[in-house]
Amino acid sequence: MSNGIQDDAQVSNPQEEAPHIISADLDLQITAGEIDEEMKPLNDAVRSLPPDAVKDLLSKQVCMRCIFRIFGVQLPDFSFSPPSLLSDFLGEQTDSDKHVEDIEPKSCSICLGVLQFVYCDNKETLVKKESANDMAATIADEVKKEGYQIDSFSLEVSLPPIILENENMAWLYVKKKYGSELWFQERSLSERISAKDALKSALANPLEKLLDVKCGVSSFRIRLTYTHSKASKKVQNFVERNEGCKRRKVGKSSTENGLDSVKDESVSISEANTVTKSSSDGLLDNSSSDVSEFPLEKVNERCRLECLCYRTSIYFGGRYLKYSRNVSQTRWIIDEERMGEASIEELIGGNILPMCRGDNYKFHAAGREDIDVRMLGSGRPFLVEIQNARQVPSELFVKEIETKINNLENKLIRVKNLKAVGSQGWTLMREGESEKQKQYVALVWISRPLQDEELQSISSMKELHILQRTPIRVLHRRSPLEREKIIHWMNIEKIAGSSQYFLLHLCTQAGTYIKEFVHGDLGRTNPSIGSILGCRAEILQLDVTEVKMDCFLDE
Repeated sequence: MSNGIQDDAQVSNPQEEAPHIISADLDLQITAGEIDEEMKPLNDAVRSLPPDAVKDLLSKQVCMRCIFRIFGVQLPDFSFSPPSLLSDFLGEQTDSDKHVEDIEPKSCSICLGVLQFVYCDNKETLVKKESANDMAATIADEVKKEGYQIDSFSLEVSLPPIILENENMAWLYVKKKYGSELWFQERSLSERISAKDALKSALANPLEKLLDVKCGVSSFRIRLTYTHSKASKKVQNFVERNEGCKRRKVGKSSTENGLDSVKDESVSISEANTVTKSSSDGLLDNSSSDVSEFPLEKVNERCRLECLCYRTSIYFGGRYLKYSRNVSQTRWIIDEERMGEASIEELIGGNILPMCRGDNYKFHAAGREDIDVRMLGSGRPFLVEIQNARQVPSELFVKEIETKINNLENKLIRVKNLKAVGSQGWTLMREGESEKQKQYVALVWISRPLQDEELQSISSMKELHILQRTPIRVLHRRSPLEREKIIHWMNIEKIAGSSQYFLLHLCTQAGTYIKEFVHGDLGRTNPSIGSILGCRAEILQLDVTEVKMDCFLDE
C-alpha cells in the first residue's frame, strides 16, 4: 500500500450528517481556494487532537487511521493524509516530499493492517491496495464477474475479536496515561469509531459509484470476512475456561501433539461478544489494569480476507397439480435406484433454478401426497427457495417460467398462480396449515355388496372422530404415536353396474391417513370404513381433490 502524499485534487467533501467524517469524491476537480475550504473541517478536527498522545500512539506502531478514529475523526479515503496535518501531530515541519510511510507502521498494532488495506487472500498471498478506491474497485470487479443483477447492495464486515481487544487496550492505555488531562475528560467513549464502521464508511461511497447503485438495506450483500489465526489472550483464556464451548477443536491431532489451543475460527460469535463486551465495560472502571506495556505483543501476521457476494434467498410460490400416479413429491432414491419417473421438486425447482442462475434450490410444500396419488382441483401450495440468484425475477420473467413448466412434453404436472414472493411466503404457507382441510375421492372395493341403508348411514356421518396409530407402512420413518383426527363429512357415489365398488368422497382434517381409514390397517385405525361396514374394505385409487388453504389462490 502506498502511503504517499495525495494530490490536492483528491481532497474529499465533508459529510453533513456526521461531524469529523470526510467522504471521498472520486471525480472531484477543485481549485486551490476550494481545497482550503473543503479541508477546513478536517483541519479543525485534527487540530483538536492532543499532539503528545498522537505521537505516543505512533511510537506504539498505531497507524494514522486508527489514531484518527480513536479520537472520533474518520477519513473514508484513507490514502489522504496531508503533510500539514502530520506536522501538527509531530510538532515539526514536514517537507513537501516527505511521505506518510516514513512514520506509518508497516503493520498497525491495532487493526493489523485492515485499515491499511493490506491482507492475505485465499491463496495466502499478501495483497496491498493503494487506497479505499482501489479496494472498492477489486470488490466491484468481483460482483460484475459473477454477473449479479442488482438495484442496491448492503455492505457487511466481520473482524476477528483480537482487533476489538486491541482497540480497547489502546483506549485503556490512553485513559491511564492521559485521563487526568482536560482534553481526555472532554471526550466521550462513544466518540470512538470502530474499525468495522470505519472500513464500511471508506468503501461504501466508491462502491456506490462503481456499481451505480445505492448502499443500504438490500437482498444483495457484499460480505468482507477478516480472520486471524491468533486470538487475543482474553478470548483464548475465556474459551479455555469455558468447557461448554461448542466450536472448540480438541480433536485427535491436537491431543497427540500435546496441544490444546483454540484458533480464532474456533471462537463462537456469542463468546467473542461476551469477552469484548466485558472489555468495553472495563474501559470505564478498569483504570488500574496493567496496560503500560501496550501493545502487549507484536503481531506481524496480517488478517486473511474472504470477500463473498451473495443474494439472500428468493422465493417462488404457487400451486401444483399432479396428473401421474408415478411421480413422487421429492426426489426418491432407494439403494441407488430412483422410485418413479420424476419428482415434483425436480420438475419445478429444476426449471426455475437455471433461469434465475442460482446456486441451489429447496422445495417446500403444504403437506404431501403418496407417489401413487394424484393432486387435482386447485392444486397444492408450494414454495421454491432459490439460493444466491443472479437474476432478479420480474413479473414477465415469472410468467415465462410458469409457461415453460406447463409446456413440458411429459405433461406430468402443472403449476398455477406462480409468483415471486418474499420470505412472507413462509407465513402464507403456515397460516392455517394445522387447521386446513383436505378433500379426497377414493375408489373403494368391499368384500360384499353395499346396501342402500349403509350408503345413507355413511353419508349422514359428520365430524367423525377417529384414532390412528402410526401406519405400518410408515413405521420405519415415523414415531409410533396415536393421533386423533376428524372426518368432517363423507358421501358415497355408486358406480353403475357394480355393487362392491364405489367412490368415497370425504373431507378430513390435515394429517389423516386416508388409505388406513378405508382398510383399517389391521385395527390400528378405528373406526374405519371396513369396521363401519363390518367387512373387508380396500382402497384401489386415491386422488386429492382440494387443499383448503388461502395462499396462492386465483386473485
